[in-house]
Amino acid sequence: MMLDSGVLAAPLLDHRELDLDAAGSVTYILRQSFRYDYDAPVESLRQRLVIVPPARHGGQHRRAHLLEVSGARAQRRLGRDTYGNVVAWLRADRVADAVEFRLTALVEHVRDEGPAVLPAEALRWPGLLRPTRLTAADDHLRDLSADLTDSADTPLENAERICDFVHSAISYEYGVTSVRTTAAEALAGGRGVCQDSAHVMLALCHLAGLPARYVSGHLLGQGGTHAWVEVITARAQDAVAVAFDPCNGRRTGSGYVTVATGRDYADVAPTSGSYIGMSRGRLTTDRRVGVIAAA
Repeated sequence: MMLDSGVLAAPLLDHRELDLDAAGSVTYILRQSFRYDYDAPVESLRQRLVIVPPARHGGQHRRAHLLEVSGARAQRRLGRDTYGNVVAWLRADRVADAVEFRLTALVEHVRDEGPAVLPAEALRWPGLLRPTRLTAADDHLRDLSADLTDSADTPLENAERICDFVHSAISYEYGVTSVRTTAAEALAGGRGVCQDSAHVMLALCHLAGLPARYVSGHLLGQGGTHAWVEVITARAQDAVAVAFDPCNGRRTGSGYVTVATGRDYADVAPTSGSYIGMSRGRLTTDRRVGVIAAA
């Protein structure tokens, strides 16, 4: 499938009238932009973008994508980070007043291909088991983990219980937390956004010895980016990543588009960077995800 004008002009289907989880395949179009405005020219802009979906993640396939830059002449390099995520590094010697990064991507979900598969060694990877600054436990989280998990239950049963608990413990409220809020702080406040719910679930999973990772992506019908958790479990000779959305208290489905995975939000922040200049950058973002085919 090519990212041509015909595909870009295809009408969006009303996803509310579709049973996406029953469809054999679903094709999404993703449009996302990040614009930085400056009061005065800035120099030596260095930008890191983690917004391009992977070539494949389980049954999810990136069929085509286009990353455009306007407002400045920029050099770009596309590569992978430590966790295998697609990362775009961009450099511009000078930005006069604004620079904008725009992504268009076509992503297809193939239902029967199942979850992402990892080598069996992933069950012991330190990055999936050790806490970070954002997912470190306090005494309250340690007590909760002891109450929520049972060694007699399967890893997925314990993960389900943790997911349900986090959903009930964190009320969704925008603006009361930040990207620096820890899992312990979010749980103590009882309010936050999807990344807070993901951090709390990760903290509890790590305490229970469940290898798990943070997922950044998109949820159909939501205005911004979304976050959830993948719990890694054994399967025959390998391991699989089973995805839970603690913010919504459920497992994920075909309405989710994975962009990146890491230990926490800090590993997969969609945009970050630096520049030289006295002007303060003002960020404006836009994101649209829609279904263009389902069968």
